[in-house]
Amino acid sequence: MLPHVSEEAAALGEIMGEGGPEIEQGVPVQEILRRDLEGLQKAPQVIREELGQTTGEKGQVSSSTLEALDETEVITPGHKYPLPELPLASDANLKYRYDPVVQLVTNLMMRDGKLSVAQRNMSLILQHLRTSPPPLLNPERPLLPSAPPPSHLPLNPTLYLMLAIDSVAPLLRIRAQKGAAGGGAALQIPVPLGLRQRRRRAVEWVLDAASKRRSRGSGKGGFAQRVAEEIVSVVEGRSTVWDKRGAVHKLAVSARANLNFGRRR
Repeated sequence: MLPHVSEEAAALGEIMGEGGPEIEQGVPVQEILRRDLEGLQKAPQVIREELGQTTGEKGQVSSSTLEALDETEVITPGHKYPLPELPLASDANLKYRYDPVVQLVTNLMMRDGKLSVAQRNMSLILQHLRTSPPPLLNPERPLLPSAPPPSHLPLNPTLYLMLAIDSVAPLLRIRAQKGAAGGGAALQIPVPLGLRQRRRRAVEWVLDAASKRRSRGSGKGGFAQRVAEEIVSVVEGRSTVWDKRGAVHKLAVSARANLNFGRRR
């Protein structure tokens, strides 16, 4: 019987005066085949005879092979990766792989259907928020009550973005009812907004304020940098978006008597 390849290489290395391979190093093929039924069926007949294991019909394994397996090894046939738990969540889809606020800002930044450009700008905005120093909060313009400490905001740029938008989002909008005030004058009626409507109005204000900022340079990331700086200024209470929010709320409070206009009594 021919020697093993490793034994032959070790003998040749001893004759040549060179260090041969370690014979005891590594896992023997026999040990691997004892745990791999599919590989055992495809193994050469010499190895199967050496192990004292024979295969039965095609696609089946003999009882001696099953006895040779290690008792600690549990064979669990099935899928390579676990199946998802049912029922599936409503947002467990490829279209909902991004955060809702990130998706909303990306869609509102998109121009002429160029989604890839908007996604690149969104990536630059999050990168700027991640690398910027912690903001200095303004006590006169507080953020949401559940806001984390300012030092934690750069660690989570998505939370940074969502906190800035939700803090400055208006609670109401003003609807003008033409001719309701008499003499053709419009009547100001406050209308409450939903969560998505509030965020959309806040993002529009932030993008409008960012477009009026002076650009510091040229390149593809100029607008993204201005938007990121505007978001930081919103968190710090220096943005003009706070004035728009205050004006809308002040007008809504003054017109609160018109809430029941048009309702049936």
